[in-house]
Amino acid sequence: MKDDFVEIESEEAEGAPRGESAEGAPSLKLRTARTLKWNTLDRVTQQVALAVVGVILANLLSKEDYGLTGVLAMFQAFAIVFVDSGFGAALLQKKEPTQRDYSTVFWFNMAVATGIYVVLWFAAPLIASIFRSPLLVPLSRVMFLSFIFSALGIVQTNRLMKQMNVKQVAISNLVAVLLSGGVGVWMAFAGYGVWSLVAQALTLSFIKTAWLWVAVKWRPSPVWSRRSLREIMGVGMGVFSSSLLNTFFLNLYTFVIGWWSLGKLGLYTQADKWSKMATASLSQIITATFVPVLASVQDRIDDFRRYMRRIDRFAAMTLLPVMGGMAMTATPLFHTFFGTKWDAAILLFQILALRGIFIILISVYNNYLLAAGRAKALVVVETVKDVTMLLALGATYFTGSVTALVWGLGAASLLTWIYVLWLTSRSTGVPPLVMIGHLMPFVFYTAAALAAGWGASLPFGPAWLQLAVRIIVAVVAYVVLLKVCRVPELPEMWNYLTGRFRKKRAA
Repeated sequence: MKDDFVEIESEEAEGAPRGESAEGAPSLKLRTARTLKWNTLDRVTQQVALAVVGVILANLLSKEDYGLTGVLAMFQAFAIVFVDSGFGAALLQKKEPTQRDYSTVFWFNMAVATGIYVVLWFAAPLIASIFRSPLLVPLSRVMFLSFIFSALGIVQTNRLMKQMNVKQVAISNLVAVLLSGGVGVWMAFAGYGVWSLVAQALTLSFIKTAWLWVAVKWRPSPVWSRRSLREIMGVGMGVFSSSLLNTFFLNLYTFVIGWWSLGKLGLYTQADKWSKMATASLSQIITATFVPVLASVQDRIDDFRRYMRRIDRFAAMTLLPVMGGMAMTATPLFHTFFGTKWDAAILLFQILALRGIFIILISVYNNYLLAAGRAKALVVVETVKDVTMLLALGATYFTGSVTALVWGLGAASLLTWIYVLWLTSRSTGVPPLVMIGHLMPFVFYTAAALAAGWGASLPFGPAWLQLAVRIIVAVVAYVVLLKVCRVPELPEMWNYLTGRFRKKRAA
């Protein structure tokens, strides 16, 4: 079957080696393969390391400890949105950003980060009084230093992603996760409690940024351009507004649950954290790998639609079995790593895992809109999403149940996905039923594989054995189904990850 990832670089010479441009630079296809490989390696190794550290800390710390850091994470999320201001996405979308553009964004990020930290320093006592915990004053003043460190590395990360050279990003992430995890675990064993979580977050952001400054030779120039700021802001404000609304309404749930009880917030934080490990990883892999490619073909509608189809199918092939599998194995998974300590979070985790399917699809479609130059549409999308979330919160608030709130979140995400599907169809000219058709084969493959895994559940035995049996049976069933049905994305994904397609094309 002909590969839909066509070579689009018109300057590639007929006699140049396959996979290389006439100038000897890697072709778009080769850069896509390398980016996919390193993004996947980055997210897998990073999440494995985070999972190991998270399991250890979850067994040493209390629900209230996680509730306190959940409160801090809420304010930190807002700060990060303001610091970036959508300029990172705008630089990715811009075809040829200049040194002036990068420097202007860098100084803007740092100015905003410093200003917000000062505001939050003085607001710390108010935060502590709202959530009835004096400990939040020193915790917040230390924890919020992390987004200043993160702001220092935004442009460096963006430049690597723009060049589809994410190797150094992957290395910085892994080194930071391992070292910060070691700090957090040591402090938890030493009895520092919630401070171990704060130290882990602070060390993570510092080491990651320090690595990028050593590895990336780019440095900001002492320039500030209003023209650059206006140009980037044209796209960035749409992304910023969308991100701000999204952060506000997502953290509105955190605020409500924390207002009810820090213990309940700790349960929600744990369920949300573990479900987001897969959601954030898959979304990041797809976005960082393919958005730069989409930006390069945004004026060539046939190639753009071709990439849309392949990204849809690739996303469905990976996210459906991963998120569905997490829900299917939730009970033995939690019992294997936490015993029964976090049983109250299992159902929340399952609901959030299934909701993650729609979250990732919405993110994919938003990137189509962004790459097509429809950044302002992201504000409309976010408004629809936030209205549905607010309605869901209003319908479930008086139950006093975290489970009811989370079910409402899932319903809101489903409705939002339906709307974004329709909007993306209008913007790209691809009919909604065609876009759904990209996903449906994998819905059936996933359902069959998960049913096989569930049916293989043992009536007895330890939790780890139950977990292993379900995973092995489901994975084998899924791969066999893809092979029997000759799904082309399976061997192509393997070839992209291993680089084998270069050898085949050179033969």
